[in-house]
Amino acid sequence: MNNCKILRKFTVALVVALGLAFIPATSYAAKGVVKIWEGDWTGNLVFGQLAQIILEEEMDYKVKQIFMAGTAGWEAMAAGDLDIALETWPSYNADAKAKYFAKYGGDGSVVYVTESGVVGASDYYIPRYMCEGDSSRGIEATTPDLCMHARGECSNCGLEKLNQYADVFAAPETAPKGRLVGCPVAGWGCDDQKRLDLNGVNFEAVELGSDTAQWAELTAAFKRGDPILVYAWEPLWIFAAYDLVGIGIPKNEDKSCWPTCGWPEDVTFQSANPDFAKKHPDVIQMLKNMKLSNAQQAPMIFDVDVEKMTVEDAVQKWMASNEDIWRAWLP
Repeated sequence: MNNCKILRKFTVALVVALGLAFIPATSYAAKGVVKIWEGDWTGNLVFGQLAQIILEEEMDYKVKQIFMAGTAGWEAMAAGDLDIALETWPSYNADAKAKYFAKYGGDGSVVYVTESGVVGASDYYIPRYMCEGDSSRGIEATTPDLCMHARGECSNCGLEKLNQYADVFAAPETAPKGRLVGCPVAGWGCDDQKRLDLNGVNFEAVELGSDTAQWAELTAAFKRGDPILVYAWEPLWIFAAYDLVGIGIPKNEDKSCWPTCGWPEDVTFQSANPDFAKKHPDVIQMLKNMKLSNAQQAPMIFDVDVEKMTVEDAVQKWMASNEDIWRAWLP
């Protein structure tokens, strides 16, 4: 009797197991798992969430995001423990480029896929109302020539035109010189005052001690409609919050003119493990298609860093309003 009961239980268990075996796997895992290297800055998290949603909901993959710090991530990529990396910043990964990427003389254990679209750039910025005015707020243009770079009328014209507007930007502590709200922390080594002096610009650069203080002053100037000249870098949430125009400081084309000129652009890129790339060309094609400009990324960074939304909510919000953009990324 007991043996019969045991046999019946075994038979039922076997039937259930066989039945489960024939139930189709959930579609998001049908093609396997994609392991994404998760970074610690908002732009990277945005890219990772975008990739995860598209891979899982549109391309039948399961995504696992894995955080790793520093060179450990590159070692994991080369070993196949990570599959793809998003929005890599070249200036912070010079050693990794030379070691792992054939494109840069390395051993090819990590492959360069494509530019991500995001470009790290810095400039001295003014509110657009300073050069174009804002009739809705009753603000007249006070520095019209400083928008020439933004209009494409010159490439490196901004610094040479600042002297004629020194009085517009002057503050009690700098008059008769103009005031530049420079790089906020001396330790960042931006050399703003040296740059101004070498270019003969009659301005003083002030350091506010933190980027929090810097953006608080920018916010206050915008609310009042006041003039302000401020160092900033892209991509950053302030470009979603305020309409800023870069004046166009001299470009650092060959990286040899510092500090007379500015900072070299950092063209970020996507990369992958070579074995993964061969096995999953559809993922690689999606990465090649997946490009975000600084302006497209900025609203998501704003929602996360300022509005305190979760990364997933911020990305879902952006995707809902930009379906034509991200659907074009599908292979």
